[in-house]
This record gives sequence, C-alpha cells and structure tokens, in this order.
Amino acid sequence: MLYSVKHTTTYLYHETVPLCHNLAVLAPRDTASQTCRSFQLDISPVAEIIEEYQDFFGNKVFYFVVEQEHEKLSVITTSIIERRSSGLEQQAVSLQSWESVKDMLRSSTGDFIREKQYAIPADMTVPSAAIKQYASPSFTPRRPLFEAVSDLMRRIYTDFTYTSGFTTVSTPLSVVMKERKGVCQDFAHLGIACLQSMGLAAKYISGYLETIPPPGKEKLAGADASHAWFSVYIPEMGWVDFDPTNNKIPDEQYIVIGWGRNYFDIVPLRGVIMSSDQHQLFVSVDVKRITT
Repeated sequence: MLYSVKHTTTYLYHETVPLCHNLAVLAPRDTASQTCRSFQLDISPVAEIIEEYQDFFGNKVFYFVVEQEHEKLSVITTSIIERRSSGLEQQAVSLQSWESVKDMLRSSTGDFIREKQYAIPADMTVPSAAIKQYASPSFTPRRPLFEAVSDLMRRIYTDFTYTSGFTTVSTPLSVVMKERKGVCQDFAHLGIACLQSMGLAAKYISGYLETIPPPGKEKLAGADASHAWFSVYIPEMGWVDFDPTNNKIPDEQYIVIGWGRNYFDIVPLRGVIMSSDQHQLFVSVDVKRITT
C-alpha cells in the first residue's frame, strides 16, 4: 500500500522576524513494515542553512536557518511511503506474564539495554500514585503482558473523552487524569506512564493516521492529522504498538514518523526566533492512499 503525505506548517508573525533557527522531525522512518520512498522539504523563505542528522533515537532531523527578514514562515513536507503488514496478525501472541518481563528488564545488565531506557520515566510520563492506581486493574497477577496492555488501551479509550483544544503540549497528566479528557498525545503519555509505573518499557510514537470519509463523501484536503500512540516491548514479539485514542492495534493505515520517550523527544517542528511579539500557527496534513 502506497501513501502520499503532505504536511504544511505555517507561522504568521505580527512583526518582521529577521532570523530564526529551527529543528524539523517530519521525515517518516524506515521500519520493518514501512519504507519512505521519497521525502521533500520545502521552506519559504528559502533557508540559508540546512543540515540533516540522526538524533539519539535514530529519527531524521533537519536543522535550518532563515537569515532574511520575513513575516511568514512556511514549511511543507511531501512524502511517499510504502506500508506493509507488520505480520502481527500471523504472529503467536506472547503469553509471558507482565511480572516476568518487568523482572527481566530490571535484572538485565546488558542484553536489553536499549529497551530498558524506555522503562525510565521522563518529563511528561513521570507516574503519580493516581496513575499507578489507575494502571493496576489491568496488571493482575500472572496476566500475559500483551493481554494486560490491550486491556489498558481499552480502558483509556473507554474512560477518557477525546476533546480537541482542551490540552496543550505542556498540560500535565494530573489534569488529564482529573478531567478524564484530552487528545491522542495525552492518551499516549498516559499509557506510557501507566506502563512505566509497572516497571515496563514503553515509547512514544509520532506519525499519521489515514482517515476514511463517510460513504459517498469526499475526503477534505488537510482533514488528516498528526497522530500519536505508544509501543510496548514484549519479548518474543518485539515492540508492539497500541493506539488508546481509537482502541486499536495500529495497522497499515498508520504511518510512523519516529519515536522517543515522549512528545518532547520528537516535536515535529520547533525553533527560536528573534522577536518579542506573538505569532499564529496553522498546521494541515493530507494523507492520500495511492495504491492498495
């Protein structure tokens, strides 16, 4: 299955900006079930400096500098991505208990060093007593880890309401827990915090999700959106993705940009500008299926 993705980010400034430095993490990664066939980054005004590198987590990062005066910054990325089945549906589900996985991660001195780093809470996913209490009903004694995480995903989907605009990128999980609402980013952070409170390894996945319009309706350009979910390390299965926003195991409709410990490890676009005034931000994403 092939997808084309167009991601447009526009900043409108209330005064002229003479200089800006930016980091963009918008290039889809190559994974076992995904290949980025092409990627193009268009910046307006033209950036005088563009450098590409990989961050600690292996995500592709573009650093760029605009040194000319401007009142508008436009960053447009276009990608062609090939998505394949992850093979999870043909794979035997691991029956290893969550306690045994926790003990394995805790006692390992080298074999699972890459996985262990995702078991350590950081920033937005530091679990509170309330979060651990919320997670506990899913992690009953000797329950298989896959089954426990599936139950946690379902409970977050059932107990929390998707409410666009209620939270920002800096809203703490304590507010999400209290109000029982948020967006995909919040639900991914909550799932990670719950898992880490139980001593398990979980990471934040940033990407896109193809949306299907109602029968007889055309999909509006820009109607798709950036999406977030979490992934859990399960021995014998590897990293397995879970989407609590939709109560779904991600499939071919999900496109991965990259991953980290939380949102702040993989912010799509961030920068520093020489200005004391405010600005407006507009983001549009269009995911189009090319072939099946």
